[in-house]
Amino acid sequence: MSKQLLGLRAIPIRWLQAGTYLTEDIHCYDSQRLLARSGLHLDNDKLYKLKNLNRGKEIIYVTHDMYKTIMDGQIDARRQALEEKTGYINLKQEAVELLDEIAKSKVVESKALVSVSGELSSRIESTNAATILSLINALAPVDEYLQRHCVNTGLLNGLMGRWLGLDKKAVDRLVLIGLLHDCGKALMPPSVLNTPRKLTGVEYQVIKTHPVRSYELLADFPDFVRYAARSHHEKVDGTGYPDRLRDNDIPIEARITAVSDIYDAMVSQRAYKKPSSPFGVMAYMTGLAGTELDAGVVDMFLNNMPLELIGKQVMLSDGTVSFVRSVDMEDIEYPTVEIAGRAVKTSPNLFCTSMY
Repeated sequence: MSKQLLGLRAIPIRWLQAGTYLTEDIHCYDSQRLLARSGLHLDNDKLYKLKNLNRGKEIIYVTHDMYKTIMDGQIDARRQALEEKTGYINLKQEAVELLDEIAKSKVVESKALVSVSGELSSRIESTNAATILSLINALAPVDEYLQRHCVNTGLLNGLMGRWLGLDKKAVDRLVLIGLLHDCGKALMPPSVLNTPRKLTGVEYQVIKTHPVRSYELLADFPDFVRYAARSHHEKVDGTGYPDRLRDNDIPIEARITAVSDIYDAMVSQRAYKKPSSPFGVMAYMTGLAGTELDAGVVDMFLNNMPLELIGKQVMLSDGTVSFVRSVDMEDIEYPTVEIAGRAVKTSPNLFCTSMY
């Protein structure tokens, strides 16, 4: 029986990188012959020799576990390259410094916001939406969640401002609010904020104080910033917190930020949960429109977001990497993807798990 039939998977040999440790055997282009045994630590010299042994062919075969290890490395390398190219790394570092200063001084200095907020707005103006969403959708380290979440929510708010056709001043306001909406979390006990499990009832009540803490920290900011931060967990049906506001009593900036906040939180990897795919998140949001989320904001989001995801690479539930071909708005959770040149409609049995 062919070893290919025993579960080996084809990958381009160029995906092997110096520094990779082979935890499983890898096989030649014909899937029959051994190319390298497990336990080998790859360097540039060994990679050169492996390419020669593979007779210059593009394809090699690996086990499912090795495929996942290599794919994780590919995804991480692509994310880092994109972050460097777009300047996202600098934005993230500025967010780290901002949150550290908040935790230390218990105040948000407006001057400290000039650099990071201005750069965020500049990036939104100069970067296309698809690239911005690639930064947000990329799998990222769990321990960087809060700073990335602040930056990502600012980026998403700015995108929605663009989609709404708002002027630059209004877009900049949304970016600033997205950046600051969760600043109160910098004052939460780390043991609660970073717990790798579901929160207890008491811990959840502690976390629910963060919008009010954000509001208090932003005492030197205009009311539109303060109240948007305070109200981004309000729900249009009046069941949210901290003030149980409903409908138009919730500032429009907060209703927009609520959508950005949920989207980024769900596509992000956390210690206690796996990331959701953008398509799963959009399907989830359709169920919240008009009850928890502003229906008009959700409609605007769903009318624009799928268009920016066409052509993007996704990982499927069986580990296959594919490209998004089209999105059916009546079945938004299950886009049509391209696998080896074939159009395949995803389903509950074969679905998108993440995007990069």
